[in-house]
Amino acid sequence: MENHTLGYSGSQINTTLDNNTDTFPLNQSLYFDFSHDTNIMSILTAFGFTQFNEFLPSTKHPGPHNLTVSHLEPFACRLDIEIIKTPQPLGPDRKYQPGKETTYLHFILNQRTLPLGVSFTECGADRVDGWCELNTFLDIQKKSAELAKYDYSCNGEYDAPTYGTITNGAPLI
Repeated sequence: MENHTLGYSGSQINTTLDNNTDTFPLNQSLYFDFSHDTNIMSILTAFGFTQFNEFLPSTKHPGPHNLTVSHLEPFACRLDIEIIKTPQPLGPDRKYQPGKETTYLHFILNQRTLPLGVSFTECGADRVDGWCELNTFLDIQKKSAELAKYDYSCNGEYDAPTYGTITNGAPLI
């Protein structure tokens, strides 16, 4: 999304192929990245989606809720991420606004839009199309490594928290 190769990720990303433009070409109009369908939840968590983190009681069915794994990760599920350029900014009402070319990001999970404004208020909860300006989304993602506390989460020593107290994957400090 930022049009550069990965040298060091600070996580478990294998940069062997992703740090070389021969094996990770830039400036392409279409990219494909394949993973197992059961990894979709981990990918959404890594991006910081919070619309699925509601408390699910362990003693009873919670009723209607956003986190139904069979809906998010059915057999052969698919996550598409579109980057769309418009000649002018596109308002939440889907009408062009005065201004110059604007680039947006759109997540589609199993042919349904994931409304980015639900998880990322900076994207605008009023956007019925679910889009987010690309630069806004990238700014949000720059904070994600710090929020995840990756090294501490994986290697730190801490007591197991009470069920339901963690909703973003990062242990409480």
